[in-house]
Amino acid sequence: MKKTIKKQFNLSNSVLILIISGVLLMIFPQISFAIEEAVAEIKVSSKELVNQAWEASYKKDMEKLDYIIGQCIALYGDEAFFLQDSMTDFPVPGTEDEYQALNDVATCLFIRAEALMNTGKTDEAIKEFEDIIKQYKWAQSWDPRGWYWSVVEKSQASIDVLTGKYEEDIQEHFNKVNRTKPILYTIGTENVIDYTKYGKFIEVGTSKYSYKIENLEGLVMAVGEGIYPNTSSVYNNPRFKVVRNEGRLKGKHWDFVNSDDLEAAYFKWVTAPEPQGVKLFYIGMIFEKAKMYHEALKAYYALIVHFPKTVSWTNWQTPWYPAQAAIAKIRHIIRLHPELGLDSKWMNIQVINGFDNFTENDEIITFPGRIVNKGIISKVKDTLDLKEKVPLGKVVKEVGSGDVRLVQYDNGHWQMLVNGKPYIIKGITYTPTKIGQSPDKGTLENWMEEDSNENGKVDGPYDSWVDKNRNNEQDSDETVVGDFQLLKEMGANTIRVYHDPEVLNKELMTDMYNNYGIRVIIGDFVGKYAKGSGATWFEGTDYENEEHKKNMLESVKKMVLRHKDEPYVLMWLLGNENNYGVASNADSKPEAYFKFIDEVAQWIKSVDKNHPVAICNGDTLYLDLFGKFCPNVDIFAANVYRGNYGFGSFWEQVQDASQKPAFITEYGCPAFAPHLSLDEAETAQADYHLGNWLDIDENTAGNAKGVGNSLGGIAFQWMDEWWKNYEPYMHDRKSDAIGPFPGGYYFEEWFGLVGQGIGTHSPYLRQLRKSYFVYKELWNK
Repeated sequence: MKKTIKKQFNLSNSVLILIISGVLLMIFPQISFAIEEAVAEIKVSSKELVNQAWEASYKKDMEKLDYIIGQCIALYGDEAFFLQDSMTDFPVPGTEDEYQALNDVATCLFIRAEALMNTGKTDEAIKEFEDIIKQYKWAQSWDPRGWYWSVVEKSQASIDVLTGKYEEDIQEHFNKVNRTKPILYTIGTENVIDYTKYGKFIEVGTSKYSYKIENLEGLVMAVGEGIYPNTSSVYNNPRFKVVRNEGRLKGKHWDFVNSDDLEAAYFKWVTAPEPQGVKLFYIGMIFEKAKMYHEALKAYYALIVHFPKTVSWTNWQTPWYPAQAAIAKIRHIIRLHPELGLDSKWMNIQVINGFDNFTENDEIITFPGRIVNKGIISKVKDTLDLKEKVPLGKVVKEVGSGDVRLVQYDNGHWQMLVNGKPYIIKGITYTPTKIGQSPDKGTLENWMEEDSNENGKVDGPYDSWVDKNRNNEQDSDETVVGDFQLLKEMGANTIRVYHDPEVLNKELMTDMYNNYGIRVIIGDFVGKYAKGSGATWFEGTDYENEEHKKNMLESVKKMVLRHKDEPYVLMWLLGNENNYGVASNADSKPEAYFKFIDEVAQWIKSVDKNHPVAICNGDTLYLDLFGKFCPNVDIFAANVYRGNYGFGSFWEQVQDASQKPAFITEYGCPAFAPHLSLDEAETAQADYHLGNWLDIDENTAGNAKGVGNSLGGIAFQWMDEWWKNYEPYMHDRKSDAIGPFPGGYYFEEWFGLVGQGIGTHSPYLRQLRKSYFVYKELWNK
């Protein structure tokens, strides 16, 4: 109904404008030029006016900003009020475009209020924010990273900062919940299911695979309650009625994914209106959280056996294959819990044509494999923490001729050699941003040059200190140590940086290498965020535009020629998940993008044969095109956030599509979840990092259970950055983007292995989280 009203509203305005214009032209022909100008102005979309407003704000052009906002209100103000009055809640996801005028008018006003705030006009800014809160309650603004945010919520956050109201103690603010675990009424008779006893596997290793149940009663008893095909015995569980009568099952089943009321979550998901494959995955997760590992393994394996072709969709509207994730979950549980005495064999789900966003062309090949009990020799190896190794054989391929080389062995495994020795990337994204600084507000300083206390030393690398007792004060025993020393003690050997917009401090990086043993992966955005291309953010980089390509290549040339002979360089990195778009068209023109990346890599190799060239992709989207169009790129690297189990089929997919080595350029987890205390959230973050690193390590060269193409990984990130959710003086505890984390969302301001406390001693104070000590143990073995 609202959509129809809106269309009628727009149509009425358009017709009215045309009628008035026609009448005026008949009476006063001489004003035709003025009318044409007016009509042209009217044709400016509200979205374009928002883009212009942001651009004027970045340039601190208040006069132009006021003019643009005046335009927006004159053209779309009435419609914005009309839409606001018709609403009682935020729009249903996917329908936001129907409320464009409301969203854009409120966003323009917010931009002006922020500009007033940034120029010290506090009273005027507060009044503007208050007007937004009163008049545009349901307005949302689009974040280019992929989600909408509430304009009212951000306005209130800015008011809180301006008025000094942001003084809450985060330690006490988490949602206490009833923590339970499922109590099964019908327990399975077997911990490990041998499906050959209950049916037949048909056409294994083909797209026609299926499993035919021949002894349904026996299989139902073996798997137990809640696991397919035992889908009805849950209703005989007396706890089901109790939990339902207590009101603990109210709400949507998706609301229970991250709940600690695992008993209620179990009942909700067993009875959820979802495909069986999706249900089994989340049932497995619930059992896993409850430490009911045999039940979890049975649920995950049932998904693989019965429903390997299940396809679901992520919050980003990309396809997700639960069976592939289930294999990774099984390996993860077995890896972390050798006391189970189990192993997985021959499991593999291949999705042919699975690197795009279309499922119609998918062909899914299934090898269900088995879960088996380990023999005595394997159990002894587990007790002694001995990995199963395979011989590498002779070097059959070598890439590069300098100190940093890539080698491939007889068995297909890859290694990176630095000065002739194997080098596993134990890396960190290092951006020690001072609280209050923000690229969104144009206040971000270059951390490689910043010396806030004017002692002649760069702040983060040399002047930081550890707040051991977390009292947010520097006690007498908390002496200055510096981040570089902390990184060295943690076992890190690599950091990842980009040369634009920051000017890289060669002297600083040389000292970091010489005295702390840390090398640098240096990157160029190659047009992501419109950097290097000469395009504006709102225009975006076009990978078919020759001028843009010329500018980007020049940017890369400056990077390489300035640093290629420095000892701290490990490799060159091109892009930062450009394939997702954001101020570029790499998502809509991926072939042009990958072809250009290959041209850039080819030029780099013409002047520098001493360092490998890698691409930074967003997960495996368009991996097939990378394999086809990037022969000169040596390494496939990607930002990958899949869950606590690691990276699933990533290593196999890279091997199949490109036959090249790989590493993870970003992975990590927030140290915050609404239902957990900060201590519990830290533990969850540490567990996530542990699972991810073990998967990276298992797939390095020489390990029998892995693919052998992993070169390491770069954890994201060193310390919390408070600007990520917009207001840089608030350590925000809200998020609009769903993610595979303990709290269910990307709490972007909490990804650090290190915290900044309550922010009073930024950029010096460091509170080392549990994840830091996980790496200190893993990386110093």
